[in-house]
Amino acid sequence: MQNRKNDYFITGTDTEIGKTFTTSALLRAFAKQGNSTLGLKPIASGAEEIDGVLHNEDVDSLVAASSVKAPQEIVVPYLMRTPAAPHIVAAVENVKMDVQHIASCYQQAQQLADVVLVEGVGGFCVPLDDETSTVDLAQRLALPVILVVGMRLGCINHALLTAQAINASGLRLAGWVANTVDTDMKFFEENVQALKQRLDAPCLAVMPRLAVNEIEQASQYLDLNLLK
Repeated sequence: MQNRKNDYFITGTDTEIGKTFTTSALLRAFAKQGNSTLGLKPIASGAEEIDGVLHNEDVDSLVAASSVKAPQEIVVPYLMRTPAAPHIVAAVENVKMDVQHIASCYQQAQQLADVVLVEGVGGFCVPLDDETSTVDLAQRLALPVILVVGMRLGCINHALLTAQAINASGLRLAGWVANTVDTDMKFFEENVQALKQRLDAPCLAVMPRLAVNEIEQASQYLDLNLLK
């Protein structure tokens, strides 16, 4: 698989911590540098049918933030209806997720855009079936990882454990983003500093709490020059 400088796997310390929002902002930031961009969400659970087509909110956000349009089967090879853990939904909906198929979709995406960002599902170690997880997916794609840290009580432990899992998988943590989840978090700056001291990767942005439609504003906080 072709190894490219600006392709990344985006993971998070948990679900609902701004992974899609950050990925969308990264797509916009790379586009400002003159790159064509494409965001993939290989696995998404929770979709509704609109005019005969299944839609997922996260996928739609990535499509809107990408400068290049691609067929849905490349952007989201596995789109399932039920909003729950993917391995459970896959069993219920009789879907067999294949990491190799996702890798093939990623290779096709490489032909369409200068920058391809692949967003994981949930945290870094989410099961896909009884034998594989998102760790296997990340390893198969062999991309450097950007970690989105949801800034709230407990985030230091979650971030450090995730970083350990990324390192143990043989992948490289290229950077991380502190994304404000709890606007009332006590000692916010102290938590950010603790993470900066302990994570062996640059902090690309400290993202304030922004509305879902403020992707362009969010992209201005990102410093892509810090990416390792």
